Amino acid sequence: MIRVLLADDQILVRAGFRVLLETEDGFDVVGEAGDGEQAVAGAIEHRPDIVVMDVRMPGVDGLEATRRITANPELAGTKVLVLTTFDVDEYVYEALRAGASGFLLKDTEPVELLRALRVVASGEALLAPTVTRRLIQEFVGRPENRRIDTSAVREITDREREVLGLVAGGMSNDEIAAHLVISTATARTHVSRIMTKIGARDRAQLVVLAYESGLVTPRRPA
Repeated sequence: MIRVLLADDQILVRAGFRVLLETEDGFDVVGEAGDGEQAVAGAIEHRPDIVVMDVRMPGVDGLEATRRITANPELAGTKVLVLTTFDVDEYVYEALRAGASGFLLKDTEPVELLRALRVVASGEALLAPTVTRRLIQEFVGRPENRRIDTSAVREITDREREVLGLVAGGMSNDEIAAHLVISTATARTHVSRIMTKIGARDRAQLVVLAYESGLVTPRRPA
């Protein structure tokens, strides 16, 4: 059972998500929040698997709430899935930087929301959509956004750097294994070791740190 906390300042939006999740097997809505402060408090109280987090909320917004949740060691098992719109690209990147495991557009089809929740709950990051890669490349490609000291990742081996590049490109462990002609277990081990060395909380943060550190160079579309 995937336990979900819904954080959005619009009651109708929360109600719609609740109805969707409560009519689908495998989901349990454990709480709701109308702002970031309530979202953090709800996460601490209910310890959900995932917080579905709106960005724009009164008072404490979704970005700050995401930072507080992901920085709390007692909430290490709680993931944040951010909801946004196309016109807030920089907010999306900041959400990923804050520790979110991915994002969805607010007009996402219901089946895609359910799939996204399952992906994030399984420990993967929702980074496959092209728009996500575009966001990371756009904002991390700016020198002012480089906040990571490259010395922090000096232990990364050449093979791990290669794997990291594939992760940053949106590949799953299975895809990495096929590309490098190795087993999925070996690919998973490489990714796990890289996360430990860099100090990434999850796969999404691993991608952000990869770009910020300069280990992976953003490539502009042709």
